Amino acid sequence: MYWKKKGPDNTDSTIKAALVKAEELNIQHIVVASSSGDTARKLVESGRRVVCVSYHVGFDGPGSRRMSDDTLAELNQKGIRVLFTTHLLAGVDRAIRNKFGGVYPAEIMAQTLRMLGQGVKVCVEISGMALDAGLIPHGEEIIAIGGSGKGADTAMVIAPAHSNHFFDTKVKEIICKPREI
Repeated sequence: MYWKKKGPDNTDSTIKAALVKAEELNIQHIVVASSSGDTARKLVESGRRVVCVSYHVGFDGPGSRRMSDDTLAELNQKGIRVLFTTHLLAGVDRAIRNKFGGVYPAEIMAQTLRMLGQGVKVCVEISGMALDAGLIPHGEEIIAIGGSGKGADTAMVIAPAHSNHFFDTKVKEIICKPREI
């Protein structure tokens, strides 16, 4: 399924398509990118185990966290586990680039995935991050939901690998994504 444009206007349709696919394939785990928690909130009644992957603390500035304490408490109370961690395809490579300039392997990998769309890159990335944190089971297909900024416009079926075996990650299906990249 392809959306005409990228962006948050596709969030509800993306979540609906992801849940239909989860039901069809009996997939129990959903990993969703959500910096504020708004997109994750839409999965509260999904009947699935949901992990919300947010920006790492300090992304917007030293010690800052984009998601409010109230939203974090609400999501946790409703059974959604929230992960704040360094982006898999940024991390130390980004720090080296910021300090010294240049382009490094993880950034090249991220740019390559972005050729298919920002949401595709996000889905692959958050799947590995959630697996590395032990929040989803190894060896199972999951649904990943990501976007091109705010909201969600991409959903995929992925069998993620740990970051130290990143290239063993398997994208099984692209459920939906925007045609506009």
